Amino acid sequence: MKSSHRFEQLTVIGLGLLGGSVARAARERGVARKVVGVSRSRETAAAAVDGGTVDESQLDVVAGAAGADLLVLATPVSAMSEVLRAAASSLEEGAIVTDVGSVKGHLAETLPGLLPPGVHYVGSHPMAGGHHSGLAHARADLLEGAPCVLTPGPSTPGWVADRVEGFWSDLGAVVMRRTPVNHDAEVAWVSHVPHAVAFAFARAFADAPDGATAVQGAGFHDFTRIAASDPELWADILVHNRKALGGPLANAAERTLELARLIEAGDAEAVERFLAAARDVLARGANDARSGGENPEIPVVRRSSTIKE
Repeated sequence: MKSSHRFEQLTVIGLGLLGGSVARAARERGVARKVVGVSRSRETAAAAVDGGTVDESQLDVVAGAAGADLLVLATPVSAMSEVLRAAASSLEEGAIVTDVGSVKGHLAETLPGLLPPGVHYVGSHPMAGGHHSGLAHARADLLEGAPCVLTPGPSTPGWVADRVEGFWSDLGAVVMRRTPVNHDAEVAWVSHVPHAVAFAFARAFADAPDGATAVQGAGFHDFTRIAASDPELWADILVHNRKALGGPLANAAERTLELARLIEAGDAEAVERFLAAARDVLARGANDARSGGENPEIPVVRRSSTIKE
């Protein structure tokens, strides 16, 4: 546990799985002198204090934000603007706002303009979580070893980005930097398309033979696990990242149809080549991940061809 405090007061608005885990990890690691949680649920707010997730809880956003030198928005993406608009009046010069949203372009365009002078915003996306939701599933080690993408804008002061990067590092995350546009393009491929495809398959499973449920194996559970995620949360994410998601989702659909045509033709060699090529793509991706990929200190400015402006 760290003996010095990076922040005097951390306020986390939204005490679900991710927000609760951020608050609990920060408190256990001594990252902030005081950790305040804000929840619209009286039961959750009380449970957060009783369970040691936060030092203090509030039901009111304005009261919870008062005194914070770091404010973390852990609500659904669609609610962040409204929440920050309310909290902004309580933030003092020098305070920093970040978030845990899975879509960064929309937030980068919207949130900075809601802040008073001298208060800074830098986007964050800790890529940790699970198909269970709620404070009851929050864990202090949820962020340990998880990628966390930081998306500072061109006007973000260097010291702000560095302080937020240090915060996530203190919680155990592996921090890398991207532009908001590039973040949304990359995350569409590695997170949003897999979720969308899993949900689509689970929806199609309604047409499976009645006996299919009884013969589910490990492969079925591995593939469909993420389709058990919160539908409200994921509808919010998928719709907000629709510009970056359209191309990759269409690409996946085209590849599925390609494989279906090869299978229908009875061409086992062509099917094997398709499957081997798919396996090789994943192997290369795993090697890139082990080697650290691109330099996390250098913002990526490359624009994906799949993005629709």
